[in-house]
Amino acid sequence: MEANKTQVTEFVLMGLTDIPELQVPLFLVFLTIYLTTMVGNLGLIYLIWRDPHLHNPMYLFLGSLAFADACTSSSVTPRMLVNVLDKSQKISLFECMVQYYFFGSSATTECFLLVVMAYDRYEAICNPLLYPVVMSNRLCTWLISVSYAIGFLHPIIHVGLLFRLTFCRSNIIHHFYCEILPLYTISCTDPSINAFVVFIFSTFIQAFTFMSIIVSYTRVLFAILKKKTERGRSKAFSTCSAHLLSVSLFYGTLFFMYVLPGSGPDQYQDKMYSLFYTIIIPLLNPFIYSLRNKEVLETL
Repeated sequence: MEANKTQVTEFVLMGLTDIPELQVPLFLVFLTIYLTTMVGNLGLIYLIWRDPHLHNPMYLFLGSLAFADACTSSSVTPRMLVNVLDKSQKISLFECMVQYYFFGSSATTECFLLVVMAYDRYEAICNPLLYPVVMSNRLCTWLISVSYAIGFLHPIIHVGLLFRLTFCRSNIIHHFYCEILPLYTISCTDPSINAFVVFIFSTFIQAFTFMSIIVSYTRVLFAILKKKTERGRSKAFSTCSAHLLSVSLFYGTLFFMYVLPGSGPDQYQDKMYSLFYTIIIPLLNPFIYSLRNKEVLETL
């Protein structure tokens, strides 16, 4: 029986829907979303680079986040658009691993950049006199570099563990991109170790980064409430509320996808969570941060 098994090296991505009438409208919608996402994020990076007034830690971190968002969207959306036009919807195992690696890398980087941005707001609001000294260019560069380094290394673990799996039962992935969890459901090898490692790393990274953000913003909130001037409170609330909105959207969907299911293959196929953190959040982030920010609007 083992001799009759043929190892699968090519998969079929089922996409968001199998209804033919929806393929063209979905293509147009997601093409528009992708173009808007790239214009928003790359435009924000350009504005920050162009205006010397925005050459400070907060905008340096914001530019880094915009780049991570552009990478997240680019790791998923172009391939999804190609699959809508390509009736076969096929993707090789190697392409699948590469796509997941780039998504995992940019998503992990974003988790740590959100921590860095929360710490930056804590220093700016709670220690305004020491802020220019503490948040030096050297420290900012180091924090961004560490965030990207962790993002680069983390998905290597999961992609490496994929090599222990064999696929021979089915080549159909019920998803619109190569999400790692649906891959486990079609593996002929027991994926328990892989699923456990994903769960442990996801729980640790999300818990550590989310709690760090909450601690920073809790201290910021108390500092804001102590401010005597209404103008100072309003400005601080405006900046922090934008950050918290982005954090809530990002972590909420990641938590439901990677941490809450724990085990149970049927729950891995919820495309709505994936759609949110791969496509919608990278679209919203530049507007959440820039439309609430007076300095960015003035530069624009």
